[in-house]
Amino acid sequence: MTEVLRYTAFSADPDGGNPAGVVLDASGLDEAGMLRIAAGLGYSETAFLTPPPEGLGGAQGRAFTVRYFSPKAEVPFCGHATVATAVALAERIGPGELVFATPAGTVPVSVTAADGGLRAVLTSVEPYVEEAGPADLAEALAALDWPESDLDPGIPPRIAYAGARHLVLGAATRARLADLAYDFPRLEALMRRLDLTTVQLVHRTGPALFDVRDPFPVGGVVEDPATGAAAAAFGAYARELGLVPAEAVLTLRQGEDMGRPGVLTVELRAGDARVRVGGSAVRIA
Repeated sequence: MTEVLRYTAFSADPDGGNPAGVVLDASGLDEAGMLRIAAGLGYSETAFLTPPPEGLGGAQGRAFTVRYFSPKAEVPFCGHATVATAVALAERIGPGELVFATPAGTVPVSVTAADGGLRAVLTSVEPYVEEAGPADLAEALAALDWPESDLDPGIPPRIAYAGARHLVLGAATRARLADLAYDFPRLEALMRRLDLTTVQLVHRTGPALFDVRDPFPVGGVVEDPATGAAAAAFGAYARELGLVPAEAVLTLRQGEDMGRPGVLTVELRAGDARVRVGGSAVRIA
C-alpha cells in the first residue's frame, strides 16, 4: 500500500500554511494512480517521488524525480509541495542539499535546521514576465467581480513564470484583497486558455512586505493557502518592474483570510535571474 504523508508548508504550525501530500516512493504508481491519490487527499497538490534521471547531479540518495498533482490534473511545478517534500526527506536522511527533477526543470533545494524545526529554500527555474492582454485582463476582472478602479496602478497586471504561469493583479486596498468571491467556472475557463496555475492577487503592505491570495480553480480548489510557485514568479515580476531592488528579500503573507496563515520568504540575488523561495514545514498528525 502506498504511504501518503501529510505536511503543511510555509508554517511551523500544522494549522497554518498550505497542506500537501507527499509520497516518498511512487515507483509503483502510474499517472492515473497519482491523480487518484491526489484527488482522494483533496489538498491543492500532492508530490510523488521516483528515482532521478541520468545526469541530474546531486549527492547519492539526495536527488529525485518529482511530479505534482492537484485533485484535477498534473501541474508542472508546485512550491509548497516542494518545501514539504524537502522537509519530509530531511527528517529521514538529514538536512542538506537536495536536487529535484520536475516537469518545469531542475530545482535545487537546501534544508537547514532553524528554530527547533526545519526550513527549506528552493531555487526556481529561469523566470520570465510577459504582458497580459487587455481582453484577458478585462475577463479576469469580470470573473473576480473587481472594478478596474480597485487595481493598484503601482502593481501593473502581468503574467509571471518561475516554473508555472500566474496572472499578477495588484489590489489597491487590503479590504479589496480580503473580499474574494469570484465566478469559479468563468475564471477557470480563462486560466485554462492562458495556461495559468493561479491568479496572484497582491496588496503591498510595506517596502518589502506583501499580502497575497491565490485563486486556484484549475486545481479544483477555490483558493491556495500558500503558493511557492507564485511567490517565485512574483519575485521575478517585482524585480523586472522595479518594485524592489535587484537584490532583496521579500516577505509574502498568505492564508490569513482563510484562517491558515503562512509566511513565504522570497530572495532575489543580483546577477542571478532565478528566485529563491523559503519557508518552514511540519508534519500534520
